[in-house]
Amino acid sequence: MEVGAVAAMRFVKDGIRAANLVMKYSQHTLLAGEGASAFAISMGLPGPMNLSSPESVKKWSDWKENRCQPNFRKNVVPENDCGPYKPNNGAMTVSGDKRTESCEMGKIEYRPPLVGPHNHDTISMAVIDKMGHIAVGTSTNGATFKIPGRVGDGPIVGSSAYADDEVGGCGATGDGDTMMRFLPCYQVVESMRQGMKPEEAAKDAISRITRKFPDFVGAVVAVDKKGSHAGACHGWTFQYSVQNPDMDDVQVFTVLP
Repeated sequence: MEVGAVAAMRFVKDGIRAANLVMKYSQHTLLAGEGASAFAISMGLPGPMNLSSPESVKKWSDWKENRCQPNFRKNVVPENDCGPYKPNNGAMTVSGDKRTESCEMGKIEYRPPLVGPHNHDTISMAVIDKMGHIAVGTSTNGATFKIPGRVGDGPIVGSSAYADDEVGGCGATGDGDTMMRFLPCYQVVESMRQGMKPEEAAKDAISRITRKFPDFVGAVVAVDKKGSHAGACHGWTFQYSVQNPDMDDVQVFTVLP
């Protein structure tokens, strides 16, 4: 029940370390934006610094030349452009429904998910120490071409990660804007508390999401306090790695959707 998180933080490279500083040196759970950056720098992290790379600048330039497509805006005009945007009150776009139909507010248009294996970089990790204490952490740059200010599920307790020494832990990756609505890692841990094995708990958490959002892309990994582990995913083939003191090297597990 000790938690630290940062969100929408700029100018500081090491987000996971900044989150740890929030946990250790504040009574808060989540800091965001410029305040998070200022806190991290005041606690000794390098910054402010330019976090752009030649690769990221080129990706941004190519995206601008493609009229800022794809992006995460909906129900706005102009379409297929870089804005400035304003609401389009004559139409509604709904993701996750492959039908195209007419309604009182206009046209409902299906738009494919924008988060997948190649445009986000979430890393989630769970560790059990020799005393049996469990810690989890998540780090990410967020979804590519997100709207500035967007906060994904990485810093949301119970969504991308959750742990309880009495039960186990969980890490998640994928479409964070969808996943945070279900707190899948909290669900995994609570399901294991009620007696589910890690595999059952992981599959149950994913199924709760896919019943509502059949085009969802994401995965969870569950580990109980004894070290038993399993993963579940939807929309992609997912891999996670495991190592313990009895192993000479990391072992990679492949999970099929």
